[in-house]
Amino acid sequence: MRNKKILVTFFSRAGENYNVGHIEKGNTHIIAEMIAQETGATLFRIQPVTPYPDDYTECTEVAKRELKSHARPAVKGDVAVEDYDIIFIGYPNWWGDMPMPVYTFIEKHDWQGKTVIPFCTHEGSSLSGTEGKLKSACQGSKILKGLAVRGATAQNKQEQARQSVKNWLNKLDY
Repeated sequence: MRNKKILVTFFSRAGENYNVGHIEKGNTHIIAEMIAQETGATLFRIQPVTPYPDDYTECTEVAKRELKSHARPAVKGDVAVEDYDIIFIGYPNWWGDMPMPVYTFIEKHDWQGKTVIPFCTHEGSSLSGTEGKLKSACQGSKILKGLAVRGATAQNKQEQARQSVKNWLNKLDY
């Protein structure tokens, strides 16, 4: 890993969240920062041009409509994943899938020959098949075993979350 260029890209949402109340920094954002700190990676946040509603219920309604219609919401900025060897992709697990802005980001890039490592935050659904969805979306890449961290752990038990991140990174073969 020492001679590899590493990117940690993620989508995360603050505001009112399930099981953790109103938060200033999203659960996935917290885990992404931990991974970047441990690996020396560059950090890039995937942000939709139109933010999701702060209210949890309203947000879930918008996100569910996007999922059903396979929407690809516009995102702010970009980073050239083509310049990196290893790309961690982080997201909250929404109905067994990645939020649609993650797909918007993925579909802009060439993943041939890249190593992609997923991580997600959730409240009981773990990765639930998103590794396979990443394999389909990131054609030509090698997908490694992902990490799933409960959002409540990311918010309220950060040392436990950090230890989970460290243990997972030490087991990865990249």
